[in-house]
Amino acid sequence: MPLADVLDRAATGGRLSFDEGVRLYRDASLHELGAAAHARRMALYPTNDVTYVIDTTINYTNVCNVHCTFCAFFRPEHHAQGYTMSHDVVLDRVRYAAEQGATQIMIQGGVNPELRIGWFEELFRKVAAAFPNVDIHSLSVSEIVGLARVEELTPREVLARLKDAGMKSLPGAGAEILVERVRKRISARKVRPDEWIGVMREAQLLGMPTTATMMFGSIETDEERVAHLEVIRDLQDETHGFTAFIPWYYVPYKTPLRGREASGLEYLRVLAISRLFLDNVPHLQSSWLTPGLKLGQLGLFYGCDDMGGTIIEEQVVHDAGGGNEATRAELERTIRDAGFTPVLRDTYWNVRTDWSLATA
Repeated sequence: MPLADVLDRAATGGRLSFDEGVRLYRDASLHELGAAAHARRMALYPTNDVTYVIDTTINYTNVCNVHCTFCAFFRPEHHAQGYTMSHDVVLDRVRYAAEQGATQIMIQGGVNPELRIGWFEELFRKVAAAFPNVDIHSLSVSEIVGLARVEELTPREVLARLKDAGMKSLPGAGAEILVERVRKRISARKVRPDEWIGVMREAQLLGMPTTATMMFGSIETDEERVAHLEVIRDLQDETHGFTAFIPWYYVPYKTPLRGREASGLEYLRVLAISRLFLDNVPHLQSSWLTPGLKLGQLGLFYGCDDMGGTIIEEQVVHDAGGGNEATRAELERTIRDAGFTPVLRDTYWNVRTDWSLATA
């Protein structure tokens, strides 16, 4: 089939095969790929609205027994630079974010074997009681699996207990590339691709919305990027539990793995193929944290309908060498300057009308 016909079919919601996905990713011009992705985005969301959320990421511990080579944040057990925040410190940071209008609270860290499930249950109950208007969109599959191993529980049992304590949804962190060859090279001690999918499935079956991510630009091939998309799409066919897909690129500067930073053109190409291939995932986020606001703005023309969050606080990408920051006003200006209308949302894409920009 001519490449133009494959693009036209994808732009109208037709499903791409794996081979077609690889072909479009490799061979379509960036302009044509982006145009098809933008057409698909506008068909899904015909208004000019671009959503975003006020959120924060509290990296409560950097102690981790997984030791990923792409990570500059973690410290091994008993390292002099290792830390774990007290509940009071975490609560202070949640309070600060809530005062800025944050409703999405991401509490994520390393896989610290010294922290038991009771520590998290107590923390989440405290957060839920003190800040009933925030959503605890927290932890990661790796942290869930780590707790399951320490407690000798199943991941489903861990998720159920944390849900009862106030955790409302599970972020897609820790997916990287869901291909075994890649994970053996960059995160050999991390959860396997089937484990990541299994935990996501259990969370979704428990009624917890989840997001999916992809960290690209380390050692993976074009085919492995599309294979990752296919894994996400297959689970979404089964459960319909993913609310959004968030691709972001690897920051190499201070990591053991090193390597090069992905180009802006590569980032836009990944966004576009993600929108076309993931025909069953509602939202695509233009994550500005690694590429910066200007590339994030361009992403709004390559399939994205969401600008992510304000990320009031974050340490993992910062430690790897990323230095991008944005206020709510800057996010809104970035969206408006691209010709779109910024719309404030919560974690579940409910529109918020209760927070004036004048107070942000």
